[in-house]
Amino acid sequence: MASQADPSTKRRSPLSRERVLRAAIVLADMGGIESLTMRRLGRDLGVEAMSLYNHVAGKDDILDGIADLVFSEIAVPSDRADWKSAMRLRAISARKALLRHPWASSLMQSRTKPGPATLRHHDSVIGTLREAGFTIDMAAHAFSVIDSYIYGFAQQQQNLTYNTSQEAAKVAESILQQIPADEYPHLAELITEHAMKPGYDYGDEFDYGLDLILDGLERPQNNERS
Repeated sequence: MASQADPSTKRRSPLSRERVLRAAIVLADMGGIESLTMRRLGRDLGVEAMSLYNHVAGKDDILDGIADLVFSEIAVPSDRADWKSAMRLRAISARKALLRHPWASSLMQSRTKPGPATLRHHDSVIGTLREAGFTIDMAAHAFSVIDSYIYGFAQQQQNLTYNTSQEAAKVAESILQQIPADEYPHLAELITEHAMKPGYDYGDEFDYGLDLILDGLERPQNNERS
């Protein structure tokens, strides 16, 4: 009878740039970007760190690569969608990607060697706005204000100390117990009438703010047409 193969003797998947970058993302997701070193990455892949240099130029190349991979997770605007629907879909998708990868926000904004997914993403956003009638200046303004909101909201959400409505209610109740309601009546009202309601999710605020921004960007377009 043939013996069972020792799992340790199974052939590993060939090392490739894609595999190195995917492993780097997993490592960053688990320990933050500061945990990403060539030695640790090689150990996780089961190879010597020097073997990685056959597929990546170094740490900076890895950082460029994983930033590009995160951009590849964000939905790009469809040619068939109107600009507001396209920007809403893209914004929601971007926020989800940033929450999946808490380390990515600053990295994606700081790299100076954009990859193909990054370039495709940016070109698609600008193209959608231009085709909708935005001037190049207005397209730049729209891109900036939408991204500021996406990245800022994601960062604020990541800094929260709770993840569920039950946890949110406990935090809110703890704060409420520490403040005199008669001295801070409006804050107390917000906590009791909003944050402590069953099912409260701070993330739900994102859609409301996004719609305000998109509606505001639409007004100059309507004025130009009238």
